[in-house]
Amino acid sequence: MTAADHAAPRDKNEPAALRAFSRALGWLSAVTIALAGVALVGLVAMMGWLVFGRYVLNDTPTWIERGATLAILAIAMPVAAVGVRERFHLSVLGVREALPPWMQRWVALLCDILMGAFGAGMAWWSWELVGTVANFRIPLLGISQGWTYAPMVAGGALMVLYAIEQVLHDIFSATPPEKRGAAAAFLE
Repeated sequence: MTAADHAAPRDKNEPAALRAFSRALGWLSAVTIALAGVALVGLVAMMGWLVFGRYVLNDTPTWIERGATLAILAIAMPVAAVGVRERFHLSVLGVREALPPWMQRWVALLCDILMGAFGAGMAWWSWELVGTVANFRIPLLGISQGWTYAPMVAGGALMVLYAIEQVLHDIFSATPPEKRGAAAAFLE
């Protein structure tokens, strides 16, 4: 099965620059998922070491619980942003699907704009949090408290990029959002 077999049909109306932008974001999305997978393997290894230390060595490694929290944030925030691109974010489609087709496009566009605004706010205010707590150290880890909020900055920035892509697809595409997978741009 080739990559083209997975690709949803793209509209001929979309400019070449948008297709190139989508391909670049597709690669970014794939790298994000790969890094999250590595972080997940690291998280499983940390939990395994925690259990081994607690029950076999009778010496609980206390740093692991705080490290696991950071790993969970590093996994969840950027992958949530990929959800904006792949359109598997939390949404209620019943209302939109009950509307006439021309109105569905406007609702989809509005939702994508709101997702981008949410991502921008999350990135902006999380960046402020990073700056506010940068001088404090996380006990047991000895690293800056700012690392707690850095995944939120990255996730918010990625949400903005992916929402911009979806808005551009909404504008240039004649195909309804639910019929075109954003993954198709990555696979083109």
